[in-house]
Amino acid sequence: MRFIHTSDWHIGRLFHGLHLTEDQAFVLQQFIDLAKHAKPDVILVAGDVFDRAVPPPEAVAVVDNVLCELALNLRIPVVLIAGNHDSPRRLEFGSRLLAKQGLHIVGNAAGNITVIPVEDDSGIVQIYAIPYAEPPVWRESLADADIHDHNTAMHSVLRSLGGIGSNGGRTIALVHAAVLGGEESESERPLSIGGASTVDAACFQPFTYVAMGHLHRPQAMDGDRIHYPGSLMKYSFAEADHTKTVHVVEMDASGKCAVELVSLKPRYDVRCIKGMMDEILKGPQDGQNKDDYVHVMLDDTGPILDPIGKIRQVYRNVLAVERAILSVEHHGSGERMDHRKVSEKELFTAFFCEVTGAAVTEAEIGAFSSVVGQMHQDEREAAL
Repeated sequence: MRFIHTSDWHIGRLFHGLHLTEDQAFVLQQFIDLAKHAKPDVILVAGDVFDRAVPPPEAVAVVDNVLCELALNLRIPVVLIAGNHDSPRRLEFGSRLLAKQGLHIVGNAAGNITVIPVEDDSGIVQIYAIPYAEPPVWRESLADADIHDHNTAMHSVLRSLGGIGSNGGRTIALVHAAVLGGEESESERPLSIGGASTVDAACFQPFTYVAMGHLHRPQAMDGDRIHYPGSLMKYSFAEADHTKTVHVVEMDASGKCAVELVSLKPRYDVRCIKGMMDEILKGPQDGQNKDDYVHVMLDDTGPILDPIGKIRQVYRNVLAVERAILSVEHHGSGERMDHRKVSEKELFTAFFCEVTGAAVTEAEIGAFSSVVGQMHQDEREAAL
């Protein structure tokens, strides 16, 4: 069986205040072209289709166009689950009707996990669609009082499925979660502020292939059985060195998988440039596109009047300019914290210590985690 595995589209994303919807539509047209060429038996979308619970109309239009092209025009079955950025109820609207057209959308956590069978010449492959949900939601759905974090929730979900693949059949888990040991990226939203936000790779042992979403860097884990294709595009300058991919997978009759990583070319790349102002104003080197989204680090030590204005005359899509001499401040033996690269809990801890002069207690961290966690959940389910 051949299938395409993709995740983390984040349609409607803002990048330094810039709307990326047209760029995302550009890349997704290549995805459609890939589907036409590859002719997969099914397409798996592992969550975070939208960037927020209430996406803008233009983002909804982009996703509607892509899914209609895949499911209606190309007649390729699609299985899509909600991620932590999606509103499960909105995403799942009309799902029973859409399933009749080959578009299977699973948004809400339920005690009975949706299983979609896909047939090839060698038989049936069972796809287990496991959407993202907060641990309290799984606790209620599964009536399991022992669920207290993401890891215990996932173990409980998989226990509820019984003997997965016990008859030697081929199985795929479609999941949105952070597997312990995975490499994170700056543009991902933490799944929790307090408690375990990761799940053990071992709990996916019964599955032939595990199609993951959430981590934005493409990677494979657990003996090349758990796969993250990564996000559709680069969503932070820290990801400038990433190669974003979708996975085209060939699964044989025994369940052995050959995974091909296919790169989709963005309209404009995301790049970081470092150097003296005079050199930067000479323009891009080595055939690089002057219209790329760029972050500039200036090595100049003297004053510069309107640096971003000058740079924008050459790179019209410059989104950030920093001065190397100002980027790190030394205070005794320590360095200033880079607020873009730390968690909310670390920011709170540093702020608390700065203001009070005392170390934060576990109880205070717990209270902060509870409040911020509830804020994230309320934001995700806004206006439902």
